[in-house]
Amino acid sequence: MPGTTPTTDTAEQHQDHMTIAGIGAVTGYGWGREALWEGLLSGKPAARLYPGYGPERDRPGWVARVPELDSEDFGPSIYMHAILESVREAVADATARGWRRGRTVGLLHAIVLGNVYEMRDFYVEDGGSRRARDYMRLLPSTPNSMIMQEFGFHGPAMNVTAACSSANAALITAQMWLAQGVADDVVVVATDLSGTADMVNHFEALGAAITDEEPLLACRPFQTGSRGFSWGEASTAFVVTREADRPYAAVLGGAMSNDGHHVISVEPSHEQIFECVRRALSSANVRPDEVAYLNAHGSGTQQCDDAETALLAKMFDDRPQVIATKPLTGHCQAASAGVEVAGVALGYERGLVVSAPIVSEAHARLVDGVIQGTDGLTLKTALGMGGNNSALLLGPIS
Repeated sequence: MPGTTPTTDTAEQHQDHMTIAGIGAVTGYGWGREALWEGLLSGKPAARLYPGYGPERDRPGWVARVPELDSEDFGPSIYMHAILESVREAVADATARGWRRGRTVGLLHAIVLGNVYEMRDFYVEDGGSRRARDYMRLLPSTPNSMIMQEFGFHGPAMNVTAACSSANAALITAQMWLAQGVADDVVVVATDLSGTADMVNHFEALGAAITDEEPLLACRPFQTGSRGFSWGEASTAFVVTREADRPYAAVLGGAMSNDGHHVISVEPSHEQIFECVRRALSSANVRPDEVAYLNAHGSGTQQCDDAETALLAKMFDDRPQVIATKPLTGHCQAASAGVEVAGVALGYERGLVVSAPIVSEAHARLVDGVIQGTDGLTLKTALGMGGNNSALLLGPIS
């Protein structure tokens, strides 16, 4: 790529980059990052059948919902509990890995719809009337405030929303905060628990989401016969910093763009997606031929498959191996890239690359299940509704 110089992915050359020092995860596979990792390794989707889906709410639907906990400490809000538990796990993980907390710790929360389950209950069951304490859980500032109070953080705290690109956007924003001295460390959490029948049905009507077929059959990114994506839920959290002894991965650079074209459809020339990736590579000082893996948005819709297949061919000469995990985790909307970045980071540490099993004729570079990993760089793309494009470059710590 013009204007860039060769790089390597050694820890020494990445020491000035933002790193992922701690990971927390709550997903359809269960509570904790190990549940996510074991679920990905299993090659089996997290989705289960739940009643009340479809246009008439009269059939079961495949959805990767976050499972409820049987605990007295669970509280009334699975949304709030998922956020707090993912952050607690990430902070504890980072601390165990030698995170040296700076003076100013910031918080970025990637969300789109917020507390969907309780918001539905507020209007449908409570008639819009609640005591103040219960109403406060509906405000998007509340989980942020609770995190800042619990850990004694006093840096900036804000929400980031860029549709399905939100988690990538939050990590890129965190990198800017560190580079500009806005914060010494940042906790990035991405949450989306919106798998209600009411919400999912609208995406089915748009021809994007599928609940009437098992996920591996319905969602086949880079394969023939794909119908769209299966729905997922998650809250993933990261501690990102320059001060940790044993981080998982380095965040080398990233970029964002917008198609400026349509509220749903991808702009057919894909030029703004290409430009986003060009700028991400430039910011990371990485050439296209140094990218070993494309961790794709991989939603299984025709538009996204067309866009990322074109990206792979035109910018990378079909060299990188392609990773797609949404058939396993479901499409977790605002948290989707967070789930996928967590998988990349865990894979770097454990020497494995994980993708969904191939079930039909596929792109030649699509990874089939679990393979041994290399120390190559990963491009993580996320394509959100409203033309929200993002690209993140990740590298291993060696």
